[in-house]
Amino acid sequence: MKENILFGTYTRNNSQGIYQAVLDSDTSQLSDPKLLISGIDNPTYLTTTSDNYLITVAVKHNQGGIAIYNLNDQNPVLVDENLTDGAAPCYVSFDQKRQLVFTANYHKGQVDVFKLNEQRHLTLCDTVQYSGNGPKDEQDGPHAHYADLTPDNKLVTIDLGSDQVHTYEVSNEGELTEIQVFKTPEGFGPRHITFSKDGQLAFLAGELSSEIAVLKYKNGQFNLIQIISTIPEDWSSHNGVAAIRISDDNRFLYVSNRGNNSIAVFSIANDGILTLIEITPTNGDFPRDFAINSTGKYLVVAHQNSTVASVFEINSKTGKLTMLQTDIPIPEGVCVHFVK
Repeated sequence: MKENILFGTYTRNNSQGIYQAVLDSDTSQLSDPKLLISGIDNPTYLTTTSDNYLITVAVKHNQGGIAIYNLNDQNPVLVDENLTDGAAPCYVSFDQKRQLVFTANYHKGQVDVFKLNEQRHLTLCDTVQYSGNGPKDEQDGPHAHYADLTPDNKLVTIDLGSDQVHTYEVSNEGELTEIQVFKTPEGFGPRHITFSKDGQLAFLAGELSSEIAVLKYKNGQFNLIQIISTIPEDWSSHNGVAAIRISDDNRFLYVSNRGNNSIAVFSIANDGILTLIEITPTNGDFPRDFAINSTGKYLVVAHQNSTVASVFEINSKTGKLTMLQTDIPIPEGVCVHFVK
């Protein structure tokens, strides 16, 4: 089986845009990435729709926003873009059922909701502007870092700057109604979240504290169960947690450490309690993002600072990682997305 992977990047140095590679399960090899879309600055996060359209963060001149590309033709075609003055979002997701696009803007501290029509054009539906701050230097103001669906199709957003997780009801027209504001411990710096397949547990990545918070989830409400570290006890240098993913069988959790340059692997008990299994080096600098393929057998990680990607095999019984391939050239890689 062959699976297409898209890599979002910064374009500050050598990167020219969005890259594409192929993971071959028969050979357990990832091909060298090829440039898919050029002429777009800092496409740092992206996703795809079921009918093969690409939604990506985009920067042009002094404006930032999102762009839509049709990937069904031989060459990608720009369909629409929504750009405004200032910084671009850092996260984008898609609601297939309601045809909504959600973005989180770190620098503006806001979340936007767009409607996608049949022609794949964007219309802004709602905006939430956050406020507040936290005790750490990185928490000088609101920093929205995540906006995506819960398993029961509510919206969950994360503000790293104020240590808050928000949940909303979402109308078919893209209007938001707040359900809960969950507050983490001060300085936790929440970044991303992932859910168990039954939707009853959530695992929240604390970028600034290098911790994972285990949460019970029901009807838009979170309750804290556990907080556990992602780094070795003797690690004293800077570290920032980035990506977080769960195995399809709900048995293992994976988290990337930028600084320690590793992936922490945890086992998940039936009640959600995490136990550290191993902390595995990724053989690169600043593992900003990683993704697990559709079979759950392979994990692909991109490194922002060392311009390489690595491929690991996942042991289905133990959850442990084995390096299969490294030094795959991908410049300034910050997003890894398997096309479904």
